[in-house]
Amino acid sequence: MEKGTMIGLVMAFVGVFVGAILKGADIVALFTNVPALLIVVVGAMGATFIGAPFAEGAAVGKYIGKAVKGNPEKNTKETIEVIVRLTNRARTEGLLALEEDAKQLEDPFLKKGIQLAVDGTDPDALKKTLRAEVAALKERHKAGQNFLTNAGVFAPTFGIIGAVFGLMATMAHLDDPAAIGHGISAAFVATFWGVFLANGIFLPMANKLKRCTTEEVDHMELVIEGVMAMQAGTSPRIVEEFLMARVPPAEREAEAA
Repeated sequence: MEKGTMIGLVMAFVGVFVGAILKGADIVALFTNVPALLIVVVGAMGATFIGAPFAEGAAVGKYIGKAVKGNPEKNTKETIEVIVRLTNRARTEGLLALEEDAKQLEDPFLKKGIQLAVDGTDPDALKKTLRAEVAALKERHKAGQNFLTNAGVFAPTFGIIGAVFGLMATMAHLDDPAAIGHGISAAFVATFWGVFLANGIFLPMANKLKRCTTEEVDHMELVIEGVMAMQAGTSPRIVEEFLMARVPPAEREAEAA
């Protein structure tokens, strides 16, 4: 699990539920009010499924898993070192000398870029091909982002629907004053779950997916710039300085020290 997600989830649950206990709320009632949970969770998910192709809805577990785990860790400086090393060899031995090196690369996007360069692909065609990969990745990732965002939009609305049903049931028993307070309290359980799931789970996870996409795109853009510079025969030192501009200053200073 990605540390930020783990810490955030713990903080959200502790903040909300410990705060609720300190306020005197009945926590058990929140989890045992099955009708409220059905209305909010199933209703919101149903509405979200309506607005998306079935294949996207069926992958909801994948989206949540991605948000929880985050991206596999990539060391930008190591990627730059690999690109600089290959650029240096290409300058001295030619691009064809990188054919075997490309096969051993673990980064599939960098491998593809090097292989296209080795094959003598026109620079414009190479750049368009790699940028098409970036555009395709963004489009694929939008599915998960939009799905969780829509779930976050619908959940509070179904929470209100649940509250309305609860109040309707309460109003039908006005002849029993002792039950009115309990009924009103139970009615707002659905509202709580709608708001909490939206703002504590769905929308933050949608934002995490957007962040994951940004990180992947940044990495791919770095690779594109490196491969294009390599193909153009740019000096390895210039390539390194150019790419290192993408590394946060604190990390660059730590490397220099």
